[in-house]
Amino acid sequence: MLSHSPTKILIIFLFSAFAAKAESRPNILLAIGDDISWHHMGAYGSEFVNTPTFDNLAKQGVLFNNAYCSAPGCSPSRAALLTGKYIWEIEEAGTHAANFPKHLKVYPELLEAEGYFPGYTGKPWGPGKLPERDRNPVGPAFNNRTMDSVPAKGISNKDYAANFKDFLDERPKEKPFVFWFGAHEAHRVFEQGSGERNGIDPSDVTVPAFLPDTELTREDVADYGLEIQWFDSHLGRMLAELKKRGELLNTIVVVTADNGMAFPRAKANNYEYGVHMPLIIAWPKGIESGERRLDDFVSLIDLAPTFLEAAGVEIPREMSGRSLIPLLKSEMDGRVDVTRNFVLSGRERHTHARKDNLGYPIRAIHTAKYNYIRNLHPERSPTGIEYKDVDGSPSHSLMLENMDSKLSKLAYGARPLEELYDKESDPYCLNNLAFNPEYAPILEKLGARLEEELRKGGDPRILGFGEVFDSYPRYSSTRNYPGFNESGRYNPEFVKEALDNMKSLGIENPAYEGRVFYNKSQPSRPPSKD
Repeated sequence: MLSHSPTKILIIFLFSAFAAKAESRPNILLAIGDDISWHHMGAYGSEFVNTPTFDNLAKQGVLFNNAYCSAPGCSPSRAALLTGKYIWEIEEAGTHAANFPKHLKVYPELLEAEGYFPGYTGKPWGPGKLPERDRNPVGPAFNNRTMDSVPAKGISNKDYAANFKDFLDERPKEKPFVFWFGAHEAHRVFEQGSGERNGIDPSDVTVPAFLPDTELTREDVADYGLEIQWFDSHLGRMLAELKKRGELLNTIVVVTADNGMAFPRAKANNYEYGVHMPLIIAWPKGIESGERRLDDFVSLIDLAPTFLEAAGVEIPREMSGRSLIPLLKSEMDGRVDVTRNFVLSGRERHTHARKDNLGYPIRAIHTAKYNYIRNLHPERSPTGIEYKDVDGSPSHSLMLENMDSKLSKLAYGARPLEELYDKESDPYCLNNLAFNPEYAPILEKLGARLEEELRKGGDPRILGFGEVFDSYPRYSSTRNYPGFNESGRYNPEFVKEALDNMKSLGIENPAYEGRVFYNKSQPSRPPSKD
């Protein structure tokens, strides 16, 4: 008869307990579309976009009616989601096409350190450059599989679902996975007329009221809808693969997007169609009561702590996001947590569209009834030189042909310091109430609350050294516009201003100074010709 010492028995017990815990830890599949507003999924009421995968998940999990991204541009929004922090808390990663400081903790790496197998297909964090990191923050790439044909020229030929299958085949059996499916859709450019050729009738399209309702814009929105359907179809294939392998029940499936639709007054803007996101979370093993709709205000920065808590991994104290696990476990509909009655968003530089490569900084607070927006530099053009801070599109070109129209003035004209919109009566954010004396108390209250939260988060724009955002390099192409226009270089004028202001405030930032010093020895690129 074999016998074991008490020490050996304890070791065997602890190992068995750990193995059981590891086996029960959920897989995590994040599906993030590119440039998709919340209203354009069937479960939210869209009548012209067919999204059966998303809609079926809504019947099984929790649909969030009030989910918002941290910024209306892909690179900062994705960085905020990965870190669980607002864009003003993540330095260079909080602006578009800059870099991603290594000291910022991201949930895929935290989970990998605890035994998870990470990977991605499609579009990861980006655009930008990673001088301090060995790989993209979302994990290693699985992008080898491509498709022989796609429905339209603007659609990527990456076979996302086949790449996910490769990822699953390579994963060690004993490890749970954390996977990032970053569709390139529905990012511009769309093939004009592709939506109608693939079964979307432009006459069925609902054109948002901030766009002119014409045959051209209906066609443009239909083309956008086709790309959403492509995203949804690949997700469906991924879920079928998980079901085939018997792993769907214990997989947290999250479907969302990085920012709103690439149309004037949507993407790159903090109005509803720029920052209000679709969000569904399904987890058959972990969510006992499905087909629920919640009205709690949540941010995509809440996903990182959610994933960590679900995996039993400690949530870093510096994360501003709050885990959604209590909401998922509540079995309630409507409002669960009365403290979740607002979210914040912001933006910095989106593309090179102004002298000296300046951005258009915005901070905003969103509640059930109101959107309060503060344009921190209203003297700057919101859409820039030649209106380049708007993605090119047929709708954009059409609106530029009639700059005297009300909608074009709203989309491209100067904006005041403050904007206030009543979303109940004005869901498209067209009537600014900031100058209406009746709304002065609401304006003051929301403005004070926004500033309080920004100070709490250490926002340089509020604390007095906001020039640091204007100093950050842009690694994507720049244009031959006046002033500083080098790609890949910190702007020395704003570096000096930021450091001088930090010094006067008693703020030390050696990591930033180190990045600036290192950058001086790196090559830069001149602007492009356009």
